[in-house]
Amino acid sequence: MPVARTRSVALVGVSGHVVEVEADVGHGIAGVSLIGMLDTALSEARDRVRSAIVNSRYAWPDARVTVSLFPASLPKRGSLFDLAIAVALLGAAGLVPRKEISSPIYLGELGLDGTVRPVRGVLPAVVAAAEAGASSVVVPMANAAEAALVPGVAVTPVLTLAELVESLRGGGQASMPVLADTSPPPAPPAGPPGCPAPDLSDIAGQAVARRALEVCAAGGHNLWMMGQPGTGKTMLAERLPTLLPRLDRDQALEVTAIHSVAGTLPPDRPMLAHPPFMAPHHTATVAAIVGGGSSVIRPGAVSLAHRGVLFLDEAPEFPARVLDSLRQPLESGQVTVARAAVTVTFPARFMLVLAANPCPCAQASTPESPCRCTPTQRRRYLARLSGPLLDRVDVKVGLTRSTRRELLADRQFIEPSEVVAERVLLARERTLARLRGTPWRCNAEVPSAALHGAFRPASAAMSPLYRCLDTGELSARGLDRVLRLSWTLADLTGKPAPEVPETTAALALWTGTE
Repeated sequence: MPVARTRSVALVGVSGHVVEVEADVGHGIAGVSLIGMLDTALSEARDRVRSAIVNSRYAWPDARVTVSLFPASLPKRGSLFDLAIAVALLGAAGLVPRKEISSPIYLGELGLDGTVRPVRGVLPAVVAAAEAGASSVVVPMANAAEAALVPGVAVTPVLTLAELVESLRGGGQASMPVLADTSPPPAPPAGPPGCPAPDLSDIAGQAVARRALEVCAAGGHNLWMMGQPGTGKTMLAERLPTLLPRLDRDQALEVTAIHSVAGTLPPDRPMLAHPPFMAPHHTATVAAIVGGGSSVIRPGAVSLAHRGVLFLDEAPEFPARVLDSLRQPLESGQVTVARAAVTVTFPARFMLVLAANPCPCAQASTPESPCRCTPTQRRRYLARLSGPLLDRVDVKVGLTRSTRRELLADRQFIEPSEVVAERVLLARERTLARLRGTPWRCNAEVPSAALHGAFRPASAAMSPLYRCLDTGELSARGLDRVLRLSWTLADLTGKPAPEVPETTAALALWTGTE
């Protein structure tokens, strides 16, 4: 019998590559051979496919079956090839029309009873299929809404292998049902059902810290907060995403693709429209933070926080290797994980928020019960945050305990997240207007060459920074960070360029003296 061909997609990181699946039913001793640089999960597909076909009431060919996945040099991992292998094998056995199965892209894992189960990475796989010119994809029913996010591709959801086979036998591809509504459902409100969403108005007595959040949200800057337990560091970090603008469609697809590959995409939200918030525990490893894995390379927390916020609570408790691993993605906006067989690059453009206690005991210090940590212990504790890492943090804020009178007085100045987010959005629109024609979207992304070229402030505004540069208070990298901050402050106030008040305030935010 002639060879039957179908197509699927192999994922390498968040990039997809179309794979041609060929099946041949020939003469020889009965058996199944899978070839094409496969991992363990894919090698086990022969048993899943056989049971799925037999339990779907179709005859298993009593002959030598050879299945090849091309290109053979491309690593192929996971179980999303099951459906493509099964359809190609049925086509080679003459149970479905061979001409009708060669055009669509097939994605899905098969259960032993013939059910088509959901898989990770459907969104980037469908994007790769669309870029390769495919006009239709067949996906599990549970992944249909995610696949439908890609425009120009007809999505056919299936529940069982038998359902797909009967559609192909009944009228070919034209008779296969296509998902009618391709618009994603509205995003549900943040937080558990019945619980109010986090809001900046929940925090009283930390006016400087709330202002720092607004500045960071407007410019995409990194933040470091240090203060005693109970001063609101975690609450402030959790409310930073509420000040950020919603993701546009391209950003949302990019973020959703990363979470789809990682398997963290919520089942009720096929598209992530809001900036993500990641808060890994301080016991996380380097692989959990930057990505990795021995067989399948998965994105880490820095990539899952892409276009959002990465919050490290109790930052000095993280291992030094983990903290230092953040320096490269903070500069480049991406992280590259190299293994012997493959090298994968994940996007990692995130806002870093660090929170730390002033001493290792983490006890509230009061006049009646002062902290007993020695100055040496405190210095050793905070020294776990290396100078090069803190040099990449734009805004540094110290938080102190507020008295009852300060809390009551601050209540009249508190603004909800919605009001602050409007100012942030307006500042970002001013930034986009200034950066029109460039690949940068916020002030934190502007490179050093542009800061000292087209976007260099006037000499008078630079004077305070030159003095600190001469005395050693500012490094060259620190100067760039302060310049980016000054542009954000100018955008928030509506000025066309930073002046002395903006550069001075930016310097105070960078040094933590505001």
